[in-house]
Amino acid sequence: MHPRNLNISDFTYPLPEDKIAFFPLEQRDQSRLLIYKNGALSTDIYQHIDQYLPAGSLAVFNNTKVVEARLLFKKPTGGQIELFCLEPHESYADITTAMAQQSRVLWLCLIGGASKWKNGQVLQLSIPDQPHTIVLEARFIEKTTDCFVIELSWEPAFLSFAEVLHKAGQIPLPPYIKRKADSKDAERYQTIYARYDGSVAAPTAGLHFTEAVLQKLAQKSIQTDFVTLHVGAGTFKPVKADTMKDHEMHAEFIAVKPALIKKIMQQKDAPVIAVGTTSLRTIESLYWLGARLLRDAHCFDNQFPYLHQWDAYEATLQNFSLKESFSAILNYMEQRNLPELMAKTQIIIAPGYSFKVAAGLVTNFHQPASTLLLLVAAFIGEDWRKVYEYALENDFRFLSYGDGSLLWRKYP
Repeated sequence: MHPRNLNISDFTYPLPEDKIAFFPLEQRDQSRLLIYKNGALSTDIYQHIDQYLPAGSLAVFNNTKVVEARLLFKKPTGGQIELFCLEPHESYADITTAMAQQSRVLWLCLIGGASKWKNGQVLQLSIPDQPHTIVLEARFIEKTTDCFVIELSWEPAFLSFAEVLHKAGQIPLPPYIKRKADSKDAERYQTIYARYDGSVAAPTAGLHFTEAVLQKLAQKSIQTDFVTLHVGAGTFKPVKADTMKDHEMHAEFIAVKPALIKKIMQQKDAPVIAVGTTSLRTIESLYWLGARLLRDAHCFDNQFPYLHQWDAYEATLQNFSLKESFSAILNYMEQRNLPELMAKTQIIIAPGYSFKVAAGLVTNFHQPASTLLLLVAAFIGEDWRKVYEYALENDFRFLSYGDGSLLWRKYP
């Protein structure tokens, strides 16, 4: 069956509220780890994950950094309007360029209390800082289908937008964590290796990793490397359509360096493990971007590389080897002297998907009837029900601050 015809009601399960983790554990690597391999299930903790990965494996992490995307403005009358900064306006080449803007920027936002924002009114926010007070202003530009275009401007003008968000914003916790973010969330809703500003949600599988765990991986000759996928709020977008053909998948920015592409190509006898669905989505997207180049070497000449929702299911893209596809990407980058591949991916990974790169997946437990659960079902088949039933029966903690799993496909 083509994933277009999947019914989302077939991918749900009962999730009692008391199974949702509203706070993180004190120690990251003490989170419980469910191991699924060849149909068998067992339990351990993340501190020991090295014991379940073979030497020579390549673990790929997402080093995106969650930005303080919630901005709270006070109206002169005392009312509050919240801006949730989703992603940059299309006028910017990529999210890194947009984050580096000084003085002003255009951003796509959700607005809490939009009806209270009078036409033409400029919202202002002052943040005491040394040696200058930061003054941030918001102007309404236009409404789009799903959000609003807002112009944000600030003084001192030499500050980048990333710096302004760090000073003025708040960490945006997922909507199902029904509490206000506190000071601890600023650290714990961030991986220890987070580097590049741009996400509005954490790549949560990575929240369990500590320096000690990474050292244990290195001691066992398990390689680690990084991709960047900036997680958008669309990751929480509910599937409201009955069948997936009527659901528009969210698109996200990715960035990958050529060294990782070459490293994956060299993994002939040991598995590639994606740490998180975002890492999985990124490394799988690489194959399809390369396949598109093999089909048409000029397909990205006049546009930002973009992978559409159903590209991975086109028959004409299926028959290239990983080496052919990745070589096409490296040639594309070399011809343009690109230090990294920057693209946008909208692919949906659901049952019926043909995996090209990842043999293992480290991931948390996801919401019922979500695209992330579809991804898990694509990865391990109908056994996703067995995994989730086991997790519920054995009191695993669910969702972003919860426990996680190591899931294996059969490695060829």
